[in-house]
Amino acid sequence: MRRDIFQAIADPTRRAILVLVAVQAMTPNAIAEHFDIKRQSISKHLRIL
Repeated sequence: MRRDIFQAIADPTRRAILVLVAVQAMTPNAIAEHFDIKRQSISKHLRIL
């Protein structure tokens, strides 16, 4: 289980997502506006987290 957690937060995009949602709740679309990737990719990262 710990390994899964460390693998999830090893990705810089996922760490950045965590920083964003720690401040306020956000939809995948709102999160995607902060990155140069598609909403579908954000959704994939959120599933992993």
